[in-house]
Amino acid sequence: MRLALFDLDSTLLPIDSDYEWGNFTVRLGWVDPVAFAAQNEAFFSDYKLGKLDGPAYCRFATEAVVRQGKLVGEAARAQYMQEVIEPHIRPEALALIDKHRQLGDQLVIVTATNEFVTAPIAKRLGIEHLIAVKLKRDATGWITQDIDGTPSMQEGKVTRVTEWLAERGKNWADVTHSSFYSDSMNDLALLEHVDQPIATNPSDALRALALARGWQVLDLFSSEA
Repeated sequence: MRLALFDLDSTLLPIDSDYEWGNFTVRLGWVDPVAFAAQNEAFFSDYKLGKLDGPAYCRFATEAVVRQGKLVGEAARAQYMQEVIEPHIRPEALALIDKHRQLGDQLVIVTATNEFVTAPIAKRLGIEHLIAVKLKRDATGWITQDIDGTPSMQEGKVTRVTEWLAERGKNWADVTHSSFYSDSMNDLALLEHVDQPIATNPSDALRALALARGWQVLDLFSSEA
């Protein structure tokens, strides 16, 4: 087995899908714009500093859509895909994914954004396997605000990929080659775990670390800078 693992936000997308989903719910009128924006910015700053409270953020990020219910929530997500995500599907990202597909790699998105937001994005990118923050479900099958299992954040990304392999009767010893593309120091644990870490559109801190360690640096969206 060869694995090509990809972070999503600011890696395969030139935006943060979770942050933009929050902004989208503001435009829909689901939340108080001033209060939500302030809290969203605070959580986003914590994420960039590597100190995000995952469960607290998940409850905050999913509160509005959970309250709306399944029919309204899924319709809004489809609108979000068309209006927000689709304009940011970049040919450079699709070409990178296709390169690994041609190599016969198993393609997996490993993201700290929840599955409700990211499942249709993974499908649009043509990547079958998604490891995202799983959400508990209520008796009707609709999502709740609570995380199910280990969140795919920081060291949890290694745990979740390990679990994904185990579900297929595999472990890391069965992986002949592994690569991981990420923009963030939050993903250092998984970057250090794979054979080929690629700092992609990296933050200043990750760029400096990658250069110091001799890791590949890929500015996939250099034209966005």
